[in-house]
Amino acid sequence: MTPNAPGPELLGTRLRHLLELLDGDVAAVYADLGLEGFRPRFTPVIRTLAASGPSSIRDLARATGVSHSAASQTVAQMAREQLVELAPGEDARQRIVRLTPRAESLLPTLDAEWRATATAAAEFEAELSYPLSRLVEEALAALRRRPMRQRVADAAPDLLPGEPC
Repeated sequence: MTPNAPGPELLGTRLRHLLELLDGDVAAVYADLGLEGFRPRFTPVIRTLAASGPSSIRDLARATGVSHSAASQTVAQMAREQLVELAPGEDARQRIVRLTPRAESLLPTLDAEWRATATAAAEFEAELSYPLSRLVEEALAALRRRPMRQRVADAAPDLLPGEPC
């Protein structure tokens, strides 16, 4: 850590800033490609649907590594952009997501962008002392084992009212 650099107490803030830099520049690439308003979070969903066909939101969440809530929000945004259509599933609570012809027409461009972004990400990670993707996976695993809420409660047991986490 460099002198006077923020420490772990600002981890969330620093991670949000890192994500803003990464996503902001990828969104700028989409704008350069004429896809104004296209969000980086759409591409993994489109690629999953292109590879697997229509899928439930739960399956999309699992395939893209996000929560069901995050996948549902992304799909709703994509539906507003006319990139996906939703249909009822076998169960009334389930919704099946499928690509629209508009999204299918973007696949060649999105595939080329995906390859370029993967190459750029690998080059970026090569500049780091430790691969960020590996560190993120380790951090997610550690938080699955013991959530941050529990860690805060353990650090200050008298701070939080009620029962332990």
